Amino acid sequence: MKHILHQACGAVLTEFAHTNPLVAFDFDGTLAPIVRERDQARMRASTALLLLRVCQLFPTAVISGRSRADVAARLSGAPVKHIVGNHGLEPAAGMPGFELSVMQMRPEIVARLHAQADVEIEDKRYSLAIHYRKATAKRKTRDAILRATAALASKPRVVLGKLVINLLPEGAPNKGTALEELRTRENASTAIYVGDDMTDEDAFVLARSGRVLGIRVGRERASAAPYFLRSQDEIDALLVRLVELRGEESRA
Repeated sequence: MKHILHQACGAVLTEFAHTNPLVAFDFDGTLAPIVRERDQARMRASTALLLLRVCQLFPTAVISGRSRADVAARLSGAPVKHIVGNHGLEPAAGMPGFELSVMQMRPEIVARLHAQADVEIEDKRYSLAIHYRKATAKRKTRDAILRATAALASKPRVVLGKLVINLLPEGAPNKGTALEELRTRENASTAIYVGDDMTDEDAFVLARSGRVLGIRVGRERASAAPYFLRSQDEIDALLVRLVELRGEESRA
């Protein structure tokens, strides 16, 4: 992986920015810092102002694990053109079926984890998130959650996150699916995608096509993203650079 803000990577960012790409972001850990209480997640004021400017210059999307309504309420009024929730499946075709799958899955997973007082099951209507950030013995708790999900009668897609385990309906679209659908809708030849977690890997793998610039927040050798930001603190610097590049293009 290469540091996208390093001078040596300037050419690739410039190339993508000048193709009029779709620019897409995850929210938690990307546009907003990770916080202990997920309801307190907010963008810094500087990030919100820069995101607004990016939205004025590029077709922009936020593709989040949160529900669509939840993430929309956290964008500080930025005119984001496309907001996608539930890891890429909200909105999508087949929503009633995904909702039914979650309704059937929820009571079973609640029953199997009833003895785990240190977990919190978040029902996002079209997916479930099992949080264990507050657990004292995190590895032991994670293993207990994984055993419970493996025993479910249904076979959801299980995606590990940062102190959370996501349960997604079988056959549901993912972040990569959503990114490609939006890119096609915008008639954009390329896309820039920035994320920080395992569900973002579905978008990062598209970088192999040469049409997606995948940027991971936090260096991770196993990631399919070819580029990285050192930490979430660098998101503002990336947004500034995107704004500058569009300005350079308009003056050319």
